[in-house]
Amino acid sequence: MSVTVRIPTTLRTLTAGASEVPVEGGDVRAVLDALESTHPGFKSRLFDDGGNLRRFVNVFVADDDVRFLQGLDTPVTEGQTVAIIPAVAGGQ
Repeated sequence: MSVTVRIPTTLRTLTAGASEVPVEGGDVRAVLDALESTHPGFKSRLFDDGGNLRRFVNVFVADDDVRFLQGLDTPVTEGQTVAIIPAVAGGQ
């Protein structure tokens, strides 16, 4: 099932500058695995050593944070968008 992954600016070096990438997958885990297969380097940026999403990486399916759904097992359907959003920190 084809979905679109939105790539944040900071990771577009891995996709030759593409802001969106089509991949196949039935859940978030499969989508991110497919992204790694077609554009190597994502896995080390998105996952910690335990295979979990890094705490500063947010992944959304159709505007819903997967941490509040089924995590990496959150299903995706044909045509949905999966967005990778790095947490932004700042201050004075």
